[in-house]
Amino acid sequence: MRNLTYFVAVSLDGYIAGPDGQFDAFLVEGDHAMPIWERYRGTAPTQLASAAGLTVTDGPFDTVLMGWNTYSVGMPDHHIPNPYQHLRQIVFTRTHEAPIGSEGMQFTGSDPVETVQALKQEEGKDIWLCGGGTLAAVLADEIDRLALKINPVLLGEGIPLFGTRKYAAALWQRVDTRAFNSGVVLTEYRRP
Repeated sequence: MRNLTYFVAVSLDGYIAGPDGQFDAFLVEGDHAMPIWERYRGTAPTQLASAAGLTVTDGPFDTVLMGWNTYSVGMPDHHIPNPYQHLRQIVFTRTHEAPIGSEGMQFTGSDPVETVQALKQEEGKDIWLCGGGTLAAVLADEIDRLALKINPVLLGEGIPLFGTRKYAAALWQRVDTRAFNSGVVLTEYRRP
């Protein structure tokens, strides 16, 4: 069975982006960049990885899930309507149509939990939950692994790692932690 991994950058105070979706406070350069890329190869948009000379093959995922807000980050400024061309891309939205240039992507208003349960039964590599926090809150009980790139920054407010969710304590088992001189810490957990 395939696993769903929520692999995301997060601030020390638990935000995956600022209040307007900005994530420019997160460190993209430093001694953490290549080791994390090697571990999670293929988790950069295809065009950006190519421009940086990074290969997107042989990564742990063959499918990426996004909410509309996460997907639309690359649209206004970067004009990337089909960001992860090397992966099967599914965007959850009930109010937006597929933009021009997004051919081959799946835009769906289907129930995310039912979609993930069906995806887990298919053959293939693991599934990457790219974001955002609202989608992560809906899928919290379906997430098998957490991979958090904890950045040495406080945002104060923004989009929480797990959006808004009712109190439901869930214990996770730490699998690995790797600290870098840049201040970034990659911590990985799995559901016990």
